This record gives sequence, C-alpha cells and structure tokens, in this order.
Amino acid sequence: MMAASTTDPAFYRKVGPDEFESTPATASPWDEQMQHGGPPAGLLARAIEQTRPDPDMPIARLTSDMLGPIPQGRVRVTARVVRPGRRVEMVEASLWAGGQLAVTATAWRIRAERGRSPARTHLAAPPTLPPAQPQVYFPGVSRTWGYGRAVEWRFVEGSYAEPGPGSVWARVRIPLVEGEDTSPIPRLAIVVDSTNGISGELPIADWLFVPPTLSLTVLRPPVGPWIHLAAQTHLSGIGTGVAQANVSDPDGLVAVVSQPLLVAPRT
Repeated sequence: MMAASTTDPAFYRKVGPDEFESTPATASPWDEQMQHGGPPAGLLARAIEQTRPDPDMPIARLTSDMLGPIPQGRVRVTARVVRPGRRVEMVEASLWAGGQLAVTATAWRIRAERGRSPARTHLAAPPTLPPAQPQVYFPGVSRTWGYGRAVEWRFVEGSYAEPGPGSVWARVRIPLVEGEDTSPIPRLAIVVDSTNGISGELPIADWLFVPPTLSLTVLRPPVGPWIHLAAQTHLSGIGTGVAQANVSDPDGLVAVVSQPLLVAPRT
C-alpha cells in the first residue's frame, strides 16, 4: 500500500513525452490505490494548455468526465484541437490509466485582451484568509491522506468533519508535475474537484456522493497561490444532487464549478 508523505515532490513525475507516474499525493481518501479526481483534472488542463502555449488564450470552460476509478501508477495524457480559432477554440483531452480510458475532458479557450471590456461582478469580496489551522480530514480518513496533505486547507465556515456548506481557502503545496511550475488554471482544477467533499449535506460515513463529471467555468485565471471555495450541495430527494461553488482569489471571483451527484447510502 502506498504511504502518503509531505515530501512528495509533485503529484506526478514525467516518464515520457505524454506519460506520467502518479505519486502518493494523488491518493483518494477512500482507497490509496486510487487517485483523487483533482490531480488528473489538472493534468488534463495542462495538456489542453500545451496544445497552444499562449497565456492570452486561457481556458474559459473545462469539463472533465470520470469514466471510472483512476488507479495509481502510470497514466498517459493526449490532447487535440477540435475547433481551431483565432479568438475561440475547442480542445479535447484524454487520460489513460491501467490500459483503460479513465477520464475525458473538453475545453473552450477564449482569447483575452486587457481593456477590451470593463470588469464587473456581482459577488461580495471573499472572506479574509484565516491563520493556519490543524489539518483535519473526513472522519475515519488518516492524517497521512496523500491529496489532503498536498493541499493546505483553511476553513472560514464548515469543515471536512461536519455536513453542510463550506467556505475554505486552499493552497496547493506542490507542483502538478515534478520540475515544472504549475500554471493557474491546472492549479485551480486540482482544488475545485473537492467541491462536493467540503459541502456534503449528509454524514460522509453513512452516505456516498459520487460526482461522475465536473464543469469549471473560468472568468479569469486566479492570481497567487490561494483559492477560496464557497461551496454548497443541493439534494433532490430522489438520489441525485448538485454540488456547486463560487471560486475566488483575494481579488474576487475567478470561476464557478458544478458537479452532478449520485447520492446513496453506503452499504
């Protein structure tokens, strides 16, 4: 069994032109042999950006679809431009693990130009970043949980341990890929997959909240290492739900995220 460590140099080590080896920092809280959804989403965002390395053509919407559990080990990531364009383009990406297609993603990139339009949002500024806190995860989850330790969490409201909406600042501690700087939107993707985990409406020990897909719509790339999630989950009463969050940096709104959920008792 993989042992999580704060000394992991990154979520992945590059072992080929499009191949990567996962580290314990990618570990799921429920099975250390599987990966949390955040790091693979970040790896797909990285591949999408590299189809055209242009900071003025940022990802405006990223949807990642999980086709099943993602095992630890070697993964392969590919990306291709589906609809090229000077101002708007669409890109598809795929992640293979254990010889199987494990995650697919689509993204729209929109050309940014400073001064082309005024800046306006309708949300209040995010809360102040609180002081450092003890890092406590879901009930029954080890303090050595790989993904949990790879991100610093500072809750303003709620916690991993209690049901209900969550307000939390998060900072990714390590690079996505060893030896590389992580660009802002892949870093965002690593964190926002936790939306359902920090806002579950029922005790996590008794209930499953399974998000098969995640849609991230980006207003602008975040600035700085800290990202704030104001997350909440809505339950339908028929075994489905929606987890959503407004995502900010210290300057204000940067993105919104949404996850449909399968909600069921644990057996």
